[in-house]
Amino acid sequence: MLQFGPLRRRAWVALLSQLLRPPRPACTGAVRCHSQVAEAVLTSQLKPHQEKSNFIIKTPKGTRDLSPQQMVVREKILDMVVSCFRRHGGKRLDTPAFELKEMLTEKYGEDSLLIYDLKDQGGELLSLRYDLTVPFARYLAMNKVKQMKRYHVGKVWRRESPTIVQGRYREFCQCDFDIAGQFDPMIPDAECLKIMCEILSGLQLGNFLIKVNDRRIVDGMFAVCGVPENKFRAICSSMDKLDKISWKEVRHEMVAKKGLASEVADRIGDYIQCHGGVSLVEQLFQDSRLSQSKQALEGLGDLKLLFEYVTLFGIAEKISFDLSLARGLDYYTGVIYEAVLLETPAQAGEKSLSMGSVAAGGRYDGLVGMFNPKGHKVPCVGLSIGVERIFAIVEQRMKAFGETVRTTETQVFVATPQKNFLQERLKLIAELWDAGIKAELLYKNNPKLLTQLHYCESMGIPLVVIIGGH
Repeated sequence: MLQFGPLRRRAWVALLSQLLRPPRPACTGAVRCHSQVAEAVLTSQLKPHQEKSNFIIKTPKGTRDLSPQQMVVREKILDMVVSCFRRHGGKRLDTPAFELKEMLTEKYGEDSLLIYDLKDQGGELLSLRYDLTVPFARYLAMNKVKQMKRYHVGKVWRRESPTIVQGRYREFCQCDFDIAGQFDPMIPDAECLKIMCEILSGLQLGNFLIKVNDRRIVDGMFAVCGVPENKFRAICSSMDKLDKISWKEVRHEMVAKKGLASEVADRIGDYIQCHGGVSLVEQLFQDSRLSQSKQALEGLGDLKLLFEYVTLFGIAEKISFDLSLARGLDYYTGVIYEAVLLETPAQAGEKSLSMGSVAAGGRYDGLVGMFNPKGHKVPCVGLSIGVERIFAIVEQRMKAFGETVRTTETQVFVATPQKNFLQERLKLIAELWDAGIKAELLYKNNPKLLTQLHYCESMGIPLVVIIGGH
């Protein structure tokens, strides 16, 4: 504690300014999700005579509040993610929380059923954004942008069954990084994989693996196995569920619900068990069936080049070519990838969380052209970090190890043991604030010294200035 004596107040402020070197400025890229959504007027739904006992105060299904402690952890995660995006030359972009409904339809395949439509107010038909990729493509087309490296942190909404334990919500935050423009093959794609590795390694979540595949290989595999072309997207959507349900269940869906011949499903089953490295790519070049597909060979050629680049980036051991990877969204056209944790830090005796993917992305060369009247394309590739799932893992780890966080950055607490010193405390704290020092006091005229010290201790404030008379 610092006891005020004969030294003048200004000297004390100068001394504190030297003791408390201002912390390194927070990354200018640190952002908070702040999308605001028009909320329904609750009073219009409640009858005047309705009793309060019938009214349950809660958040909507699939959403949650974040406490100050949780926000500290969340912002640290976002800071690390955004600093990596900026390190790779990303420019920040933001788009509206809702889009014209027609902008989002026919972009997500079966997942279009999960889009939240807003109530028609007699104007434009609107929907909440489902992801950050389609709004980015709309932005590029609308502004005639041919080249851009952007990142975007914002909330998105999906009308699916939430699984809170696994970090799945109806409202959640996405962190996207995308590279738009015509470049030589696989160089931007390899950088996206490098970014994913840097972020997941930096967050220290445990061992992870990035599965890669190519939609051209998937479509080529479907073609040579005998899947009718009009069923490609539907079967791809079923295949995308392999990280959640077994092949037996996926096969049943393909055959019983989507009308695929059982022998065709079995041929697909033979392929999707294959996973490995560049040697598997070479092996599939020689496959008697798959080699008959021109688009599959194009995809294999790009994957061979991709493995060459990720080796140069020093991340080849984190990459696995996995033929079971599909990525259900319709707009993917080339390389696709998905990062999964191989182990999740957990308390002794607890089961590790089953989180699914914690990051994913891919190439979508045709999406921008869907918004352009002349169909002019802008090739794009990108990635999305699953902040909610990562946050759930970090929260679990902190609980397991009993870790706590400070919710404020206060450096100095201004206290007094004497009565009638409010004016002096207010003058002093104003000078501290003006000097850039983070300071607090209790909002009482004559607080007890013990109460002030207890508050200081509970908040983890490192320094106390005690002001008093002789």
